[in-house]
Amino acid sequence: MKLTHISPSMFLTCASLLMLSSCTTPLSQPEPPINRFIKKMVDIHQFHETELNELFKTVVIKDDIIKKMTTPAEALPWYRYRKIFMTETRINDGVKFWHENAKSLAEAQRRYGVPAEIIVAIIGVETRYGQHTGKHRVIDALYTLAFDYPPRRAFFLNELENYLLLCRDEHINPLEITGSYAGAMGMPQFMPSSFRSYAADFDNDGRRDIWHNNADVIASIANYFVKHHWQTGQAIALPLQATGEKYKTVLKDNLKPDLRLAELESLNLKISEPLALDTKVKILALKQQEGEELWAVLDNFYCLTRYNHSPLYAMAVYQLSQAIFNKMVLNQKGAFP
Repeated sequence: MKLTHISPSMFLTCASLLMLSSCTTPLSQPEPPINRFIKKMVDIHQFHETELNELFKTVVIKDDIIKKMTTPAEALPWYRYRKIFMTETRINDGVKFWHENAKSLAEAQRRYGVPAEIIVAIIGVETRYGQHTGKHRVIDALYTLAFDYPPRRAFFLNELENYLLLCRDEHINPLEITGSYAGAMGMPQFMPSSFRSYAADFDNDGRRDIWHNNADVIASIANYFVKHHWQTGQAIALPLQATGEKYKTVLKDNLKPDLRLAELESLNLKISEPLALDTKVKILALKQQEGEELWAVLDNFYCLTRYNHSPLYAMAVYQLSQAIFNKMVLNQKGAFP
């Protein structure tokens, strides 16, 4: 019998493989993220593990939610985005909502210092005055984004945590609430963390109902803005006229006002109305079909962007609020829509 020659290196390799095959134990699999989340809810908030396991068995991952997250309306240019919200129907519906809720709006404006037209415009932009509050189960939306959308996983894990706490605190079945594809809820489209921090019980009935109680909705929005430093009586945005393009050197993504009025002159910018000399502004350039539309935006505009971080959103709210207010004034003079 002929023996096959085995080199020393081959012998060592074979020996190593034999040792590995006989000694290595299977690697342990990492714990699923949902299990870690449930453990956190049990350990920190005293939820019942069995109940959470049963709850999450009913949750459905929604692929269409991921698609919508990657194509938001705020990616549109201003001239197209504006057309979504600045319609006669939305303006007239805003006037109708104001008439029907005049008492609550007047009281909220008095108590919080936030103009009624801003509150009405927020509801108009968010849900068409409660007509479109979203059809996704909130728990499906938050679960999908927390566990299947890595770019904002931390944010939506936090919102899922707040949602479960909200449902427990408010005695709500977490499987029943519907909302937007991002998990925003009710007429003002509050995220769960916003609900827990800012929702208000305006009629003192023991519930913070942002789904059906217009008084609570109105007060909750006003309270949100007050907590984000709304400046009562301050302007929001003023048109600018530019000579040349020097202003482009100060255009930045950050919307916090940081330019003094004296600096506008040096940039060849002229503001449409006088302001106090110590006022700070930010220059906003909105894309039109031809050229740009320039605005000086103030602290209250920045406050609007705390509701939705898009400057297009804030400008849509502001311009809709002005259109609704002007229509209200006409109505009071006898010119009804």
